[in-house]
Formats: sequence, C-alpha cells, structure tokens
Amino acid sequence: MADTGAPGAVRSVSALPATRPAAAFEAERTIRMMGARVRMLRKQQNLTLKSLADRTGVSVSMLSMVERGLASASVGTLVSVSTALGVHMSDLFGPGEEVDRSPVTRAEEQITATTGTGGVHRIAYRDPRAGVELAVRQYVPGGTSAQTPELADGRQVGVLISGELTVELDGEMHVLHPGDSIAYQSSRPHRIVNRGEEPAQALWVSLDS
Repeated sequence: MADTGAPGAVRSVSALPATRPAAAFEAERTIRMMGARVRMLRKQQNLTLKSLADRTGVSVSMLSMVERGLASASVGTLVSVSTALGVHMSDLFGPGEEVDRSPVTRAEEQITATTGTGGVHRIAYRDPRAGVELAVRQYVPGGTSAQTPELADGRQVGVLISGELTVELDGEMHVLHPGDSIAYQSSRPHRIVNRGEEPAQALWVSLDS
C-alpha cells in the first residue's frame, strides 16, 4: 500500500532504500522505537487498540503494525495518534522531558519525518512545558498535509518561506506567497496543499492553546 500522507497510511519497512544500509538500519531502529513508544503511551492510558482506532480513524491492524515496528506511519497518522494520546508528535519518538544541555539543537539532532507525498516535516524546537513546537515543513508539488481536512487541539501559526501554499480552512481557500503568514485554531477543519509547480517551505508553530 502506498503511503499517501493521510491518517492510516503506512509504508512497509522493507520498502526503505537498500542503497544506504546504515541509513536504512537507523530508520528501522527509529520505527521500532516509535512503535514501542506509542504502545507504552497507549497502555499508560489504559486504551485498547480498538479505542485508539476509534479516536484516530486508523484501523486496528495498521495501529498494530505501527506498534510492532512493522510499518512506518505517515505524518498524518502520527498527528492523529499523538493528538489522541494527548502528546506532541515528537513525544512519540522519545520522552517528553527535556534536559537543557545546550541552547542549540543541531540540524542532525532534530526529528525529521517524511510524508507519503514526499514532503519533509522537521521539528526544529519544542518545549512541552510551554506547549510550543516549531517545525520546518517542505511540500513537494501536489503534496498535502492530509487527504481530507483534519481537526486537532491547540493553535497553528505559519509563515511561508518559499513557493506557494493553499491553506483550506473551514472550506475557504487561502493562497499564501513568500512572507505571508496565517494563524488559526486547530479545531477548525484545515488542510494544506501545494498546488504550485515548485516545492514550498514553511515555518509552523504549534501552540497547545
């Protein structure tokens, strides 16, 4: 099954490129760790796979594959799962507590996820205590944040760095050009699409409230 970037879409571990064995090994290790983290958070909240499936719209079989490290979830699925579990998406890759060893987070240390449409979601900074997450997102032509408008908790603030993006908000289309910004409550149905012919890059801030 192709990973479309929508909640429920998965990409088989076996489909990872074989030309970079070290990178493939690291990717598989991350997938297993993320799956174990999802399982731990789910059990801490006394949720069954069926309960989590009902909350996210992701099938029980797909959630089971993700938890066992047999499949890599799309960004859309990770957002749905983290929202249902009441954590940030980055918390699925490790503990939420931070140890302030340095004010600098190097690019290679930042959590990066690839969407099913070929885009990249990189978490540049996060502070769970303040409820803030800063991400750099890249959208390929035709790329989308989700197949259908989605809902979440908190608030989103974004500024377009390059390219062109269309933000579908409550059924209304907002076309962004470089330098344009947008802010909205995540509880409003929304979706982000790159309908341009060039890749687009945007900076997004997620706020808990």
